[in-house]
Parts: sequence; C-alpha cells; structure tokens
Amino acid sequence: MALEHPDNLGLEAAKGWLMLGDAAAAQNELDRMAPASRLVPEALEVECEVHSARGAWRAAFVAAARLVELAPQREGGWIHRAYAARRMPGGGLETARTALLPAAVKFPRQLLIPYNLACYAAQLGRLEEAWAWLEQAMTAGRREEVRAMALRDEDLEPLWPRLQAGATGEKESGGKSE
Repeated sequence: MALEHPDNLGLEAAKGWLMLGDAAAAQNELDRMAPASRLVPEALEVECEVHSARGAWRAAFVAAARLVELAPQREGGWIHRAYAARRMPGGGLETARTALLPAAVKFPRQLLIPYNLACYAAQLGRLEEAWAWLEQAMTAGRREEVRAMALRDEDLEPLWPRLQAGATGEKESGGKSE
C-alpha cells in the first residue's frame, strides 16, 4: 500500500533522521502520520528501528509484533521482534529464541534468522544447536563471510574455537589437533 501525501514524506523524513542518528526527530515524523499510515508495513519497520535506536525495547517489540501480524511474509518483522524480545524488560534470550523459531521454517533461505538463532542458542549454552543454526546460516549466505562475521560476534564466542578449527584444518569438534 502506497502512503498518501503528506504521510509518504513523513516516512521518508523519519528514515532520513534515522540515517542521521536522530531517533527523536524520526519519532516526531512518525507521530505526525495518520494512524492508518502507521500500520503500513514499511512504516512499522521504521517504527521498530526508531524504538530500537532509542532503547525503547517494549515499544519496539509491540511494533514488530504488529508487523508480524499484519505482514507475516516480511522476515524483518520476525527479526525485529526477536531482537526486541531479547532486550525488553521481562524478555531475554529464551523469549527471543521462541519468537524467532517459527520464522526459521517460514524463511528457510534467509541468513539472519538462523544466524540470530545461533546467537541465542550459544548464549543459552546450547552449543550443538548453535552450531547447527550457524551451519544453516552459512549455507544460506556466503559461507566465508558468515564465518568471518561469526568470529567477530561476541554472542558466538563459545563457537569461535570450532570456527577457527574449521579454517585451520583441525577437527571440527573444536579440539586441537594432536
């Protein structure tokens, strides 16, 4: 659904303010939009980003949940919802994992969904599950780019020895070659 004038300009202005790092100004632009326009998936995605930038995790979760409800075919809503669920009061890793799991079936070729599930599983101490999700992410994306990204991601630090072993020819179990 295309937004009517002036809401189309307000949404573009909100995106611009976000790019400039001014989430408060972006929120002001969204607040000026008609309520119906704020339910357009693109507007909800921007709202998720605004709330995330402001650290308003509960509001980000609500916006993302609305996005998943209204446009379940957009993987961004599922990712935003899980990201906010991890950080909102009363949320956490298991809440984020549970929120994102259905998306793994719905979007089997999407890179960030299994990657984020790998992060959640690794932080929960479920290393074999984390490795399986990371393998799926590497299959969905460029394997070496995903591997390099994972080696910089502190959420995946428990998998770093195994990732490094795979690059050096050591056993994939993460143990050193003897």
